[in-house]
Amino acid sequence: MKILIADDHTLLRDSLRHLLEAQGFLVVGEANTGRQAVEMARRLLPDIVLMDLAMPDLDGIAATRLISAELPTVKVVVLTASTEDDDLFEAIKSGAEGYLVKDLEADRFVRLLRGVMHGEPALTPVLARKVLHEMAEPPKAKPKDPDALTQREMEVLETLVEGITTNRALARHLGVSENTAKFHVRNILDKLHLHNRAQVVSFALRHGMVSTER
Repeated sequence: MKILIADDHTLLRDSLRHLLEAQGFLVVGEANTGRQAVEMARRLLPDIVLMDLAMPDLDGIAATRLISAELPTVKVVVLTASTEDDDLFEAIKSGAEGYLVKDLEADRFVRLLRGVMHGEPALTPVLARKVLHEMAEPPKAKPKDPDALTQREMEVLETLVEGITTNRALARHLGVSENTAKFHVRNILDKLHLHNRAQVVSFALRHGMVSTER
């Protein structure tokens, strides 16, 4: 099984490499930023990307969205220190095949990782229950035609796909106020019948609305 490690802490990457190689995994690369993780995933096509959430350049959630949408054969498993429910739900909605916390025992970590290649989610029972509860919602309305977006909204969409997702960062990038940036994002969500920015990015990539060659 080929694995790409994406984490900005060198010591943790070294420890993970030693653990994984001792268990018979092949570590094909190490990335220290989210954008580097996406580029290496495209080039190396690993079976699994172990993805940290808090990384420079492009955070783990945005990197997971890009990899999951563009490389469906590459499975992303989040490995993080965060125990926040919002991070868990956002990671799964972004396409992650699992969510593991860094204080997990080594044996259990390896067992869950092997299960991913057999179609099993890498989730502890507690986290799996949280995800099932979160996802147990009525069917959502089917998104409308992407052509409903204006030229300005398409520009905002392209910026979101680039990994610039906060209102402040969007406003700075587009040269508008934060309220204007928020207004455009809300219009995009309403027109596509989507609920958050992660879903917008995933929808845009799945339907080829923007180019990922950036």
